[in-house]
Formats: sequence, structure tokens, C-alpha cells
Amino acid sequence: MSEVQRISDQLKRAYEGEAWHGPSLKEILAGVSADQAARRPVPTAHSIWEIVLHIAAWDGVVCDRLHGNYLSDPAEGDWPAAAETTDEAWAAALEALGANHLKLRKAIASLNEADLDKPLAPGKPSAYVTLHGVIQHDLYHGGQIALLKKE
Repeated sequence: MSEVQRISDQLKRAYEGEAWHGPSLKEILAGVSADQAARRPVPTAHSIWEIVLHIAAWDGVVCDRLHGNYLSDPAEGDWPAAAETTDEAWAAALEALGANHLKLRKAIASLNEADLDKPLAPGKPSAYVTLHGVIQHDLYHGGQIALLKKE
């Protein structure tokens, strides 16, 4: 297995399952209702919904960076707010998360080994560092969601 394939596999495991650490992001989000996602059990923390939108936005940014469009922040903002909190809007948020995840995995699949060492823009981290960072980012926020579900 090449390093590009290993990175893609780790991202897939973090999102879909068979992760070493425990439940994947998708497994953690299974069964979360729109009401539960919108709740703010810790007043100073983000809601599950906001975290999902944040992860989706940053997965999109990393995908753009891999395609040569270095964005500093997501177009929708670092912490997008839910415009509405209906069941349909929650389903759309989860769909956006899944779609951005798949786009990112496709972008990773288009890389060759030499691409991993190249900075994504002058003076910026390499694709390797960025991809490991996005995996860590998804896992970190998955842990937050798991804790918020218990509140």
C-alpha cells in the first residue's frame, strides 16, 4: 500500500469505521436527531450541528487546497451557523459532511507520492502534513460530538 493509499484509508476509517480508537464520526452521528444536534448542553461550547458544519467546511478547504486553490478559511466561515434547525436541514448538513468527505478522498486518490512532500502554497505546510491534520481534526471533533451526545 502506498503512503497516499494509507492516508486515504486513515481518513476513511476516521469517517466511516473500523478506526482503532473506537467509533468513527459517522458512527458517532448515527441516530442524532435535529433537536439533539441543535442543543447546546454546554453553554460555552459549540453544538453538534455547528461541529458537523465546521468539519464539512474544513474538509472542503483541504480539498480545495489539494486542487491548487489555497483558501485560508472556508467560504462559509470557520464555524458556520445552522440557518434553520429542521429535520431536513440536519439531513442536508449530514449529506454535506459526507459529500465533502468523499470529495476529499477523491482528491487524495489523485495524488502521487511526490505530491505529499510539496507545500500546498508557498510557505504553507505540505500535503502530507495537511492531510494528517485533517484526519486529526475530524477525530478531535468526533470526540467532542461523542461527549455532547451524552449531555
